[in-house]
Amino acid sequence: MTVDMWFSLLGGLGLFIYGMRLMGDGLQKSAGDSLRRLLEILTTNPVMGVMVGTVVTALVQSSSATTVMVVGFVNAGLMTLRQAVGVIMGANIGTTITAQLIAFKLDEYALPAIGLGAALYLFGRTKRQRYIGQIFLGFGILFLGMSVMKDAMRPLREIEEFRQMLVSLGQNPLLGVLAGFALTTVVQSSSASIGILLGLTAQGLVDLRTALPILFGDNIGTTTTALLSSIGTTVAARRAALAHLTFNVIGSAVFLLIIPILIPVVEFTSADPLRQVANAHTLFNVTNTILQLPMIGLLVYIVKRLIPGEEAVVEHGPKFLDRRILESPSIAIGQVLRELDRMGRVAREMLATSMQAVLTNDQKLVDSAREMEVVINDLEKEITHYLVDLSKLSLTDNQAERVNALLNIVNDIERVGDHADNISELAEYKIDHQLTFSDTAVEDLKRIYAEVDSAVDKAVSALRKGDPTEASRVLELEDIIDDLQREMRARHICRLNEGKCHPTSGVVFLDIISNLERVGDHSRNVAQWILDHTRPAE
Repeated sequence: MTVDMWFSLLGGLGLFIYGMRLMGDGLQKSAGDSLRRLLEILTTNPVMGVMVGTVVTALVQSSSATTVMVVGFVNAGLMTLRQAVGVIMGANIGTTITAQLIAFKLDEYALPAIGLGAALYLFGRTKRQRYIGQIFLGFGILFLGMSVMKDAMRPLREIEEFRQMLVSLGQNPLLGVLAGFALTTVVQSSSASIGILLGLTAQGLVDLRTALPILFGDNIGTTTTALLSSIGTTVAARRAALAHLTFNVIGSAVFLLIIPILIPVVEFTSADPLRQVANAHTLFNVTNTILQLPMIGLLVYIVKRLIPGEEAVVEHGPKFLDRRILESPSIAIGQVLRELDRMGRVAREMLATSMQAVLTNDQKLVDSAREMEVVINDLEKEITHYLVDLSKLSLTDNQAERVNALLNIVNDIERVGDHADNISELAEYKIDHQLTFSDTAVEDLKRIYAEVDSAVDKAVSALRKGDPTEASRVLELEDIIDDLQREMRARHICRLNEGKCHPTSGVVFLDIISNLERVGDHSRNVAQWILDHTRPAE
């Protein structure tokens, strides 16, 4: 291959991947947050999970993106492993949409779509119009990239060595699987690697017998993104990523054995070689899902055996709130206290995760903190609704005061989560801009965080036990935190004036200690409410 051919192929591939992601991003923005909510609430059984996985992946145009989202949900406890496997199966079906679109040979509409998309994107009056423009723009760029790739591959028909290599892939299916796996692993997109395969097919370089094993390898290769994203996550999240790999490996092994039967079936669906490859891709993923869906329990068992250990995840939603006991206010208040204790422990863990992200520059810790923020916000909403319903009942004066106090406490704990989220965003900014802190600044952060963590811990403990002694200790700690914040701010400004710290790093440092000081304030609020309402409910 000449240098020009390589540049054309890589440029076409770049356009293809960019167009696919642009189109998927536009579709996702048009749908708003509903895709994430769809994954969270409509996956209660495996069949529904398959349907949801198919729809979401068809919209985001990436099975890897869907699977990475699923791994994140499992990591945060928003989804069980069994639910995740169903969504992953559906993701494999949804990703076949791209190949089907390419098989329609819509290259001639690429430039008109780009023109229309650019007009809407640049001149659209509403966000929705701009998102629709982004969809058309991505669609056009995708097909433009496909056209460039096909043109770049045309001279390959004259290269005997390349033709012999493809013949060897056709004669040895395992080599074809490895080739597909390697290509998808490199480009990090099965749709892109299948686009290349379709380009080869369009030039008459690949027949169906050669294409099928490469397709199977593409499906295995697409699991690497989720596997990489699961590194450092919980046992359950790693199991979800491994389930994706296991599902595709089992399916590929089965279909390798029945290639002689599969070829006439696919040929029957269409006389067009391009359409045959697209149909084979769809047939493989749909049939693989149908075959393995009834055995989802066995698949879960296999991955649990391969990755042993306890699933230490944060449970999503309230555990202790029962609307049936609202008529017994004293018991209901006790249950709210148990839920607030749990919420406080999650907030403390989130703060620890965010600070660790700052100190280690670990993006995965930032992502983990964000998932905890979702849990805290959901708990805040559920507990508040429960307390509002409780306040509408006939309560004694003491009970009414305690309910009002608990409403303030739930807000303070949620604010601790907000400040932890702010710190995680600062950690991400620090990572993205490759900022560093001086050794003195790092030691200062560790010192003030230790006091803040102790304040949160004692506030939550005092809430759980109704202990005024621990609550009083929180007030003392808050004074210490205020003094430390003022002292560290003054010292850091001196370092900035002396040129010992980078100005941008200095701003991030000051924002972090400011957020930590605010966490101390909210811990103090919780402690004060405990001191003011330590009388037992009547």
